[in-house]
Amino acid sequence: MQLTGLRRAARHAAAARTALLAASAALLLTVAGCGSRLPESAFGTPPAGGTVDRTTDTGADARSVKIGIITSLTSPVGSETFAGPRFGALAFFKALNDAGGVHGRTVQVVTCDDGGSGIGNQDCVHRMIDKEKVFALVSGSVLVYAGAPYVSAKGVPDVGGQPIGTAYDQWPHLYGIYGSSAPRDGRSVGWDGVLYQSTEVYRFFKEKLGARSAAVVAYDQADSARYARQLTEALKAEGYRVLNQTVDLALPGFQAVAAAMKADGTELLFDAMDTRGNAGLCQALDAAGVRLKAKVTNVQNWTATVGTDYKDSPGCRSVLWATSSSQNYEDTRQPAVQAFRKAMATYYPEREGLLSAWELEGWAGAQWLTDAMDSCGADLTRGCVEDFMNRSTPYDAHGLLLPADFVPTPRPTGLLRACLNAARWEDSAQDGHGGWVTQVPDMATNCYDVPQLPYRP
Repeated sequence: MQLTGLRRAARHAAAARTALLAASAALLLTVAGCGSRLPESAFGTPPAGGTVDRTTDTGADARSVKIGIITSLTSPVGSETFAGPRFGALAFFKALNDAGGVHGRTVQVVTCDDGGSGIGNQDCVHRMIDKEKVFALVSGSVLVYAGAPYVSAKGVPDVGGQPIGTAYDQWPHLYGIYGSSAPRDGRSVGWDGVLYQSTEVYRFFKEKLGARSAAVVAYDQADSARYARQLTEALKAEGYRVLNQTVDLALPGFQAVAAAMKADGTELLFDAMDTRGNAGLCQALDAAGVRLKAKVTNVQNWTATVGTDYKDSPGCRSVLWATSSSQNYEDTRQPAVQAFRKAMATYYPEREGLLSAWELEGWAGAQWLTDAMDSCGADLTRGCVEDFMNRSTPYDAHGLLLPADFVPTPRPTGLLRACLNAARWEDSAQDGHGGWVTQVPDMATNCYDVPQLPYRP
């Protein structure tokens, strides 16, 4: 086995999620066209007036540091699709400032909504760097990261962003929430245009539920079909019998898909569709009496709105599972999750019914940047922050993430020791809303030795 231990656990699994998020984003646009603890320094005393002997950098002085968050908040796909990371990060910094900041510095947060367009993203990037002169970016969640080359060229650290496209596997100074072992030299994505997905998700359901057959449903649209091919390849690598089904994007015939799955005896369902398609397919499955072992979704759809999204298909909803490289945002047995939930309840109580895995990961991204800044002490510079981000010691956001780092490796070969978290939606007997219940004792030990499959994004 080429890579062992947890050090690379989150990376190649993240590549598969990157592909899914990119495909989902393209699909959504098409449809629309139609404890976590604070750093110790947080409890220090801000410096009094007068000259302070501190090394600082753009966006930072002795009393404050300016951080930017870019989000596709009012994009064509809806205001909640990419909102989670922004609110998670904002809650973290509010709690941090209330505890005294980082080494006496208050974190000043500047936000920008890029509208879900490449031009809008470039405008936000230039505003953050040229006008606001931010020290760093954090917990970004954007549909099209067109401004990534400029961020990299200006040497602005971008920490904990969601890898919806491929920018975080191409450009230096960009640090996605799941880490990356790609060269990130700006010349090409991944290894000469190739990324790798690993198969631990499919191994998990094979061993956990004894599943041996799966269906993959996609639209007749390029991005959806491309991701469906990746799903199929990974499932077959794990020995599954795969039923492939394609539906029309505008008028999907889900009844025919449900009939085919029932005849096939399908046990697992994966898809390359948007929420609208998933809801329609689940209604058809319930109507046809299809009984699955699991309908598997990803971290993007690990949300509190499942009860509403699947309100007309309780049978399908009852077998909904999600996987990720981060903790379950509802698992308050974890001290770091407790801190997140407490801060969200304090600063954004109106989001109780909108919480998501992405919101937790936005908090974790802010924690990562804060720990990097904390490591600099009084001498806060971008170079110091990047030294922390590029270190060989894997980072787990105080237990919120599977350990990840940004140490480049040769082109992947052989097996990978990969880990994952998993949760299942369970309806509440009282209100029907329910929630996500963690299904593994410890995500850091829920690991498998799996192959790494190349693909071109």
